Amino acid sequence: MKIYKLHTKQKLPITVDEAWTFLSDPKNLKRITPDYMGFKILSGDDRAMYPGQIIEYIVTPVLGIPTKWVTEITHVVHRQFFVDEQRFGPYALWHHKHFIHPIEGGVIMEDIVHYKLPLGLLGQLAHPFIVKPKLKEIFDHREQTLKKLFGEID
Repeated sequence: MKIYKLHTKQKLPITVDEAWTFLSDPKNLKRITPDYMGFKILSGDDRAMYPGQIIEYIVTPVLGIPTKWVTEITHVVHRQFFVDEQRFGPYALWHHKHFIHPIEGGVIMEDIVHYKLPLGLLGQLAHPFIVKPKLKEIFDHREQTLKKLFGEID
C-alpha cells in the first residue's frame, strides 16, 4: 500500500483572523479551485467549519468525468488548523491538514495531504503521469489565486 504526500507552504500578508475566516468558509473552496474542474458544492457549506461537518461536492478532475466527493471535517482548532478527510470519492485515502502559522507581517499557510490511489498497481503507475501533476497544478492555481486575493510576502 503506497501512501503519497503533498506538502505546500505559502506566505501571505494577512492576519491569522483573515486567513482563518477565508479558509474556514467552505464556499471559498470554489474560489481557489481551477474553473475547468467544474467544482460545485452540493451541501455542507451553510456555516463555518466544525468537527463532524460533511461537505458534498462534484468535481471534474480528469477527462471531464464528474465525480462526487464527500469530505468530513474531522478536527478543528480555531485559528490554527483543521483537517478534512475523504469519506467517498476518487481516492482510496485522502487526509488533508490545513495549518495557519503566524509570522512577522502575516501568516504561513501550510497544507499537508496524505493520499492513496485506488486500483493498486495501476493507480501507482498512473501517479507520476496523471495524479501527481494534476495535484501540483491544482495547488499551484490555489497559490496564485491566494496571491491575487491577498498579495504576497517576499
